[in-house]
Parts: sequence; C-alpha cells; structure tokens
Amino acid sequence: MKYLLLIYMDENALSETEREKCYVESAQLAQQLSSKGQYLATAPLHPVATATNVRVREGNSLVTDGPFAETREQLGGFFLINAQDLDEAIAIAAQIPGARVGTVEIRPVLEVAGLPEP
Repeated sequence: MKYLLLIYMDENALSETEREKCYVESAQLAQQLSSKGQYLATAPLHPVATATNVRVREGNSLVTDGPFAETREQLGGFFLINAQDLDEAIAIAAQIPGARVGTVEIRPVLEVAGLPEP
C-alpha cells in the first residue's frame, strides 16, 4: 500500500547547518528505502512564504499568496512510500529526520483507476 508521509515543522526550527544535515539524512533514508523497493518519491519544499493558493468558487479562480492558514508548524516536505501496513509506515516515519523536531503525518493513498503510471 502507498503512504504519504507529510513532514510538518516550524520553518525556523533548524539552523542552515542542521537543515543541510537533515537533507543528507533524508537522502540516506531514501536510498535505504529504495534498496527495499519502498521508495517512491521525496522532496523538501521551499518556505511557506513562496506558497500560492488557488480556490475556485462559482467558476472563478481566487489566487492568493502565502499559506492558507497561520499555524505553528508548516508542511516542509514529504516521502511517498510503499509499506505493507500502517505499522511499517509508522516505523519508516520514525526514521525521518524531521520527526525529531516536528510531526510526520501518515496518510494512506487512495488508488484511483485511470491515472497514468509514474
């Protein structure tokens, strides 16, 4: 089953040096997962100030800059993985460096017919 592991943390929780170390550790985890056939994708995100939101209401697109909501933690990145079950996904989420300073939300991915294969 596919799981999306969403990494939330305060954007200022890490120094630049700590952030670079986090990227290295995340790449190492991605390599480990890849060797087991569990890796699908991962990426850190640019700061929330670069976000753009689009909402369509009554046929009109409403575009705004910045995050949708003010929160203490922001979405900072993700892993998309294959795991046998939630327990295995939890074990993988616990290895994500961002889990040490933030929160990793685990969401099972719905399989939808008709989507292109990666």
